[in-house]
Amino acid sequence: MYTIAALYHFTRFADPAALKGPLAATCCGHDVKGTLLLAPEGINGTIAGPRAGIDAVLAHIRALPGCADLEWKESTSPTPPFGKMKVRLKREIVTMGQPDVDPAARTGHYVDAQDWNDLITRDDVAVIDTRNDYEVAIGTFDGAVDPQTQSFGAFPAWWEENKHRFHNKKIAMFCTGGIRCEKSTNYLLGQGVEDVYHLKGGILKYLEEVPAARSTWQGECFVFDGRVSVGHGLKVGPHVLCHACRRPILPADRDRPEFEDGVSCHHCVEETSDDDKARFRERQKQVRLARARGEDHLTGRMVPGKG
Repeated sequence: MYTIAALYHFTRFADPAALKGPLAATCCGHDVKGTLLLAPEGINGTIAGPRAGIDAVLAHIRALPGCADLEWKESTSPTPPFGKMKVRLKREIVTMGQPDVDPAARTGHYVDAQDWNDLITRDDVAVIDTRNDYEVAIGTFDGAVDPQTQSFGAFPAWWEENKHRFHNKKIAMFCTGGIRCEKSTNYLLGQGVEDVYHLKGGILKYLEEVPAARSTWQGECFVFDGRVSVGHGLKVGPHVLCHACRRPILPADRDRPEFEDGVSCHHCVEETSDDDKARFRERQKQVRLARARGEDHLTGRMVPGKG
């Protein structure tokens, strides 16, 4: 059984590049795989590996400047969710493109998972899903507003165009693990919105703690690892990944005429050129050859039973 740790922490790193090598060495030295992002504003990512390895990496991260109170969310998987380890330097650990946004300074009011239903069912509260459109498409909370954005960086423009819809409303926001809400609630506070709330721990904490019988969540939650989606109790969902566009699809979607493994699905078949598809076919050929040799292909591992 693999332990999965999803984490983020906003803090000021004076020199993120200096942290990259030691962090990568710790991960690789303990057979931990996944992706970690370092930026001047902090750290973000998801990693998986043996229990002892995850503990070693978390201890390393907690020793970084300002990270002593790091929090993370854990789950498990019987198969390895990642094929390799990547530690990357970024300008932001979650890209919003708003230089004045600073979650380390202030955020909205945190709401525990057990109290979330009471908040979002109030008449004076508007609930906004801050995730991308393909994530919202497979699951969200009852009554939540879908901004239909293709990237988090589009959220400020959406808010500017739609803020009149939320006059005299309290705003409750949520995302997968909480990181996007750290920025979006800080952004709304900077725009003069007074009452802003934030699901603490995100959808993952809600699905972990709130039983299905009391849940206002409908569908599955997209996750950025080999599980693709999870449901209540963080049970692995039915979705698989289109390895061309990285969107979640259902197993039945593989029978649609638009689907070609690693090349296209019904979401992306019209989005790529013939040259793109030819490159994808060659990549898929290399994946199959690597599998036949019992190796992981560099483009990423396709989890058994999921690809």
